[in-house]
Amino acid sequence: MEMKLVFCGTPKFAVPSLERVAGDGFKVELVVTQPDRPQGRGMEMAAPPVKQAAAKLGLPLIQPEKIRNNQEFESRLRTIAPDAIVVVGYGRIVPPWMLTLPRMGNINVHASLLPKYRGAAPIQWAIANGETVTGVTTMLLNEGLDTGDILLQEEMQIQPDDTAVTIAPRLAEQGGGLLVKTLRGLERGSVRRVPQDHSRATLAPLLKKEDGLADFGRTAAEIHNRLRGFQAWPGVYTRFRGRNLKIISAAPVEGLSQLSRATLRVGGDHLFAGCGRGTVLELLQLQPEGKRVMSAREFISGYRPVPVETLG
Repeated sequence: MEMKLVFCGTPKFAVPSLERVAGDGFKVELVVTQPDRPQGRGMEMAAPPVKQAAAKLGLPLIQPEKIRNNQEFESRLRTIAPDAIVVVGYGRIVPPWMLTLPRMGNINVHASLLPKYRGAAPIQWAIANGETVTGVTTMLLNEGLDTGDILLQEEMQIQPDDTAVTIAPRLAEQGGGLLVKTLRGLERGSVRRVPQDHSRATLAPLLKKEDGLADFGRTAAEIHNRLRGFQAWPGVYTRFRGRNLKIISAAPVEGLSQLSRATLRVGGDHLFAGCGRGTVLELLQLQPEGKRVMSAREFISGYRPVPVETLG
């Protein structure tokens, strides 16, 4: 007998999980996603990626504005009586009645090795903090923030050139596979829930624009990691001559004499910034406020930084 599921998800990260359960012998009775939202410069209404995927798969879909005190929504889920509710990046707090409704619980796919990086931006913060290993966790949701019992975990190496943008699709695919293993294991009774060690928990809060402000007291490697982690938003930026300057790409360099923190140095077509502990960051591509992205060479030619020029 097919396991009956309700799938709750919104972003692109959730799509591989939906595709896997829809194609691996599970009966997805309903897909729940957030309402269409205005996006882009034109602020045109855009459907969430999960809505688009559900349409291609021919799955029934609803987009409630709220779920906590929504009698119509609650009645529909109780009528379905799902064996499990799958929640992947839905973006809403699951109410208590929903947590206790399915016999197998609410199963979440989270893009970190819990209890590390609980919260809304685990991929971004793992890279920003210089981690070399991350992964995905399936867990049972409870009323806390990513505090439920762990079901299964799989690791993934973070490559030196990975950004949050490049690794997210790989983690999403890994999460879809792990979700299927988890559901099958729960069905067979071979997956055991393991309580998290809360003393080892770290947080990965929702990113804010100010998280991207470069602190040149950090080392060049630390700033570079934040640049990798905070893609595509908020990126890393600083101030130059009283205006915002976005750092598009950069790399730590060795063998240069020490620069004072936040001091710029021009070396031919190259541009360097002094960072913490005597480290140096080469600025490869920049975007001045209101301008296009430009190479270091173009920036030097257009702005002609003087020897004592500073950032921030």
